[in-house]
Amino acid sequence: MKPPYERPVIVRHQVGGLNKFGAQPAIRVYDKFECVPVADLVAQYGSPLVLFSERVLRERFRELRDQLASRVARFTIAWSYKTNYLGAICRVLHQEGAWAEVVSGLELEMALRLGMPGRQIIFNGPAKSDADLDLAFREGAHIHIDHLDEVALAERVAERRGVRPSVGLRVNMTDLPVPCWDRFGFNLENGAAMDAARRIAKRGRLNLTALHVHVGTFVQERDAYELAACALAKWARQLREELDVHIDTIDMGGGFASRNTLQTQYLPGEQASPSLAQYADSIVTGLELGYAGQELPRLVLETGRAVVDDSGVIVATVVGNKRLTDGRRAVVLDAGVNILPTAYWYRHDIFPAQDVHGTAEPTVFFGPLCMNIDVVRDRILFPSLKAGDRVVIARTGAYNVTQWMQFIAARPNVVMVSPTGEHSIIRRAESLETLLQQEHMPAWLA
Repeated sequence: MKPPYERPVIVRHQVGGLNKFGAQPAIRVYDKFECVPVADLVAQYGSPLVLFSERVLRERFRELRDQLASRVARFTIAWSYKTNYLGAICRVLHQEGAWAEVVSGLELEMALRLGMPGRQIIFNGPAKSDADLDLAFREGAHIHIDHLDEVALAERVAERRGVRPSVGLRVNMTDLPVPCWDRFGFNLENGAAMDAARRIAKRGRLNLTALHVHVGTFVQERDAYELAACALAKWARQLREELDVHIDTIDMGGGFASRNTLQTQYLPGEQASPSLAQYADSIVTGLELGYAGQELPRLVLETGRAVVDDSGVIVATVVGNKRLTDGRRAVVLDAGVNILPTAYWYRHDIFPAQDVHGTAEPTVFFGPLCMNIDVVRDRILFPSLKAGDRVVIARTGAYNVTQWMQFIAARPNVVMVSPTGEHSIIRRAESLETLLQQEHMPAWLA
């Protein structure tokens, strides 16, 4: 049989030592997911397909838990629901001992429906309603206050219910090596946080027992955590001395970077992002410096992305090829930014899901949407693919299934694979009926 024609390609090679970009990476074939052939999973569940590894999810959580356990006596890890609130994902992490961290009434109800007791739910966010706070106080959830209007609302709800609930204050800081997230919480340096604490202590309707800071998102400057932890610890001591307010919990939020690579990043994420051990070490060091020999309070972390990102992949099928005017080969996939919004942030690793041949050349991967912004990966060296071939897009576990949308195309099946190779749908693919069931046709248009 005559072999298929392959177009000749000229690719410049570096002779001698490595250039500043390093060696060309080897092309890894990603044809199995947790020992299950990718082709079998696609045959059963369709393409595109979102996959989660239960094993990797548990291992990442246990790694963080073990790093904290070796450094501090009392700690809690709360799972950030906004990162991925699929019930099966949350259930796995709750089985591992994670609390729930929610930022809306919707997420609060999700956690309660999954069986989480209120005392193991932390309720953050800037837009809690009267009904949200009423439910949270009734269930005994931990509320972190975001602004003065919320202080007043929480006091009214607490008075109506006849309770004096324990609450926390969310704080933001200017003197950190990361942008100040002053949209959230009370600023520590300008005195706004102390004013709020005085208000709560004077009125006496709420019991201030926790301090909370979230320094940012995808934070790779681990020093920011040490400085923030030290500042919170010192302020906790000040609150005790000046207001007789006893802080029993320091919540350092989340924001740890995953091993994905940012679009603007020079080094790959695996090299640029601190490890979970380094994050934990920075936080505990900061607390120890701030408390100066005193017993540390309970430490809470609300880590999301760094725990779940590695556990997820998206399998996509090649629809077609074309050549762009700048010479790059373009590959059209059946999965785009509608189900992979993090493609705007990251240079996701992409792997062929079957054997490939030919010379790797600059390639851009597009999705199926009729929009110019639907770019899955702008430039990557990749061998030639043909229609029907499949690729695996790696580290897609965080934020995609909470920020995706049924724009132009319906959202696909989501499947979890167990450590023993069992697999099951954890969210069914949408259909036209799914999209239309919330619509209503006015009588005069029917």
